[in-house]
Amino acid sequence: MGWPRGIDPDFQNIPDQIVRQALVRACAVGMALVIALGTGGCTTIVFEAAKKAREDRVTDHQFTDTRIGAGILSGLADKDRNLFFDVNADVWEKRVLLTGTVADARARRDVVQMVHADKRVLKVHDEIQVVSHEEQARRSDATKKKNGTPKEGIDRVVSDVWIETRISAQLISTSDITSVNYRWRSVRSVVYLIGRAQSRGELKAVLEIVRATEGVSQIRSFVEVKPV
Repeated sequence: MGWPRGIDPDFQNIPDQIVRQALVRACAVGMALVIALGTGGCTTIVFEAAKKAREDRVTDHQFTDTRIGAGILSGLADKDRNLFFDVNADVWEKRVLLTGTVADARARRDVVQMVHADKRVLKVHDEIQVVSHEEQARRSDATKKKNGTPKEGIDRVVSDVWIETRISAQLISTSDITSVNYRWRSVRSVVYLIGRAQSRGELKAVLEIVRATEGVSQIRSFVEVKPV
């Protein structure tokens, strides 16, 4: 599985204007969903989401990170269709956080080597978990189908989605936290974060929220603090 013919998987040859338009559309869709789902009791969340719509990254960094992420996703799909679903790649200022699960160490090593091959990448945080073939099969099935008879893999995936959703709600609704500058993933109840905090105090508040979220067993933070 790869990109259609004529499409550059790394977005290298796509004009910046088109990339900008795509990002603007994505932001508009996201805000529309927030507003559509909001009720009277969610007014604060809507206003907070609107206030935080701009990231702390400069525009060029956002575009570069988008291109890096697109290249990684394309590479995963080309290597193995399952990897596209099983591995996550979050990019912040050319630092890549890899999370998810695979069934053997070789697959994990191959993914990391692929990401390192991109010369734009400054650092790779390899947090991919190696699990049994049985658990991996259940997780993959749960990720793709999200239905069927409840099993350990499905339960774990649903739990991770629930944890991420709870964290999102808490961070977005906390006025002293610029949540748009963070990315977070929950994998088997371990929460991983990357991004840039406005201050050590903000990062401390973020970690406290994550730590207090039901179901979280461990936190792995790769968030950097903005220089004073």
